[in-house]
Amino acid sequence: MVGWSQAQRLKQANLEVIRQGFSASKLSTMDQFFLFLCRLRQGFPEQDLATRFHISQSTVSRICVTWVNFLYYMLGTLPIWPTRKTVDELMPECFKCTFPGTRVILDCTEIHVQKPSSKVLNSVTYSHYKGNTTFKGLIGIAPSGEITFVSDLYTGSISDKEITKQSGILSLLEEGDMVMADKGFLIKDLLSEIQVSLVIPPFLGPSGHFTADEVRKTQAIARLRIHVERAIRRIKEYHISDKVLPMTLVGSINQLWAVLYRNHNWSEHKITGHSKTLKGTLV
Repeated sequence: MVGWSQAQRLKQANLEVIRQGFSASKLSTMDQFFLFLCRLRQGFPEQDLATRFHISQSTVSRICVTWVNFLYYMLGTLPIWPTRKTVDELMPECFKCTFPGTRVILDCTEIHVQKPSSKVLNSVTYSHYKGNTTFKGLIGIAPSGEITFVSDLYTGSISDKEITKQSGILSLLEEGDMVMADKGFLIKDLLSEIQVSLVIPPFLGPSGHFTADEVRKTQAIARLRIHVERAIRRIKEYHISDKVLPMTLVGSINQLWAVLYRNHNWSEHKITGHSKTLKGTLV
């Protein structure tokens, strides 16, 4: 592994010089990794970590950028999208009795970021749903609970339909699959084009009240869809997301996002199947 700052300064140097530059750090590789985990899990500010590890704040920043890119590269190649056969084998009974064709449960989540000084950037990152400037990502889980899809981050003004279209998940679905989502995902037309059905709670009709069957369907979907919200909540227990993320992290925010979800998922579950390599381009 090559340090981020050394790699930028020594692009034209030979590999041996780069290795020597990286090994000259005041912290061992294990201590650097521990520092990064403290930043990720506990959300310690960079100045606090600089004091704890007796290094400068700029060194803390470089170490965090190095490790988030390294882990993004390593975890981004792991297969997390399961095959149809794997989904069926691991599917809980509650799904088999109600929606046995479910391939993935989708939901979006947002993280607050610092308000940009540019009015143009502020308008595209402003989320009317959250009432703040955010970046937005699409998360998908299998019926058995594993996180099977993590999109790139997009600006907060994007709709659920557009993020589904741009994220690449449509190319992973197969004919006959079922996608479960909330009412805000108006993606039935997108799924119909690839012969995939959408399962969402029913909308209130002209009568002004739900029928008995609609009530039962709404309750059944709510009981099953809650698991994707629980998966998102577990990730947000990483305290780095407790505060508003500064704009200085925008350059590596996609890598940080992917590491949070993929590292947590891989630590709990191991899934075999087709992989989707994440890309770090912020839209």
